[in-house]
Amino acid sequence: MHEMSLAEGIRSVIEDQARAHGFARVTVVRLEIGRFAGVEKPALDFAFDVVMRGSPAEGARLEMIDLPGRALCYDCEKTVEIADRLAPCPLCGGGRLMPDGGDEMRIKDMEVA
Repeated sequence: MHEMSLAEGIRSVIEDQARAHGFARVTVVRLEIGRFAGVEKPALDFAFDVVMRGSPAEGARLEMIDLPGRALCYDCEKTVEIADRLAPCPLCGGGRLMPDGGDEMRIKDMEVA
């Protein structure tokens, strides 16, 4: 379950930021997660609760924001949203697409006290 290591990475970022900015508690963490990031959200939610114990984010609410998959269509030369990596272009139906986003995961922001 790689979601546990993702949660550990999030904890590391939170602890670094707490030291750098002098806050003691995090109440909300907002993550942006791309459609193709391969993250199991229920597993990440569980891992987050477990890994944050004893950290500034213990008891914090995790909010996950979905980001769409994107690709550049070589047929119509537009950047489009796609539901999966092998989907045709929703504008022109072309099949020559280069994925251009949707595999990212990042902390968007945190509410701190």
